[in-house]
Amino acid sequence: MSENPGPPGSAASAQRLNDAVKRLRARLRTESGQHATGLSPTQLGVLAGVVREGPTTAARLAAAERVSAQAIAQSLAVLRAAGLVHSEPDPSDGRKKLISAHAAAAELVDRLLTGRAAFLARAIDATVAEHERADLARAIELLERLADVDLRGGAG
Repeated sequence: MSENPGPPGSAASAQRLNDAVKRLRARLRTESGQHATGLSPTQLGVLAGVVREGPTTAARLAAAERVSAQAIAQSLAVLRAAGLVHSEPDPSDGRKKLISAHAAAAELVDRLLTGRAAFLARAIDATVAEHERADLARAIELLERLADVDLRGGAG
């Protein structure tokens, strides 16, 4: 923990949050076995998107992941080579390809998500006291709001 948390809303709080999120994400990758897959976090995110969305286009994946079409194409090439996804012509528009996940991909994503959730549940049980559970629920709500904020309109 940091010795000086800084005032709420300050740059110091933003940095502490960034550091904590990075550490937690790294821990989740380790605890879930993600490192052993040989796939990058980006590639696994794309794979999870294909599993979640069902047959989908690269453009929809790029929009959902908020990355470029080129980044999606690179990730999909790795996932195809690993035998986790395949594509076929879109029956409603033959110019487009629909990307689908193989069963092994769905199993992999499920195993990773289950591993993450299991680690978090154990960590919460081990470190968050019963009287702190409401604080945790409020913190989760705040994190969800931060993840969803749109600051492009100039409003803050």
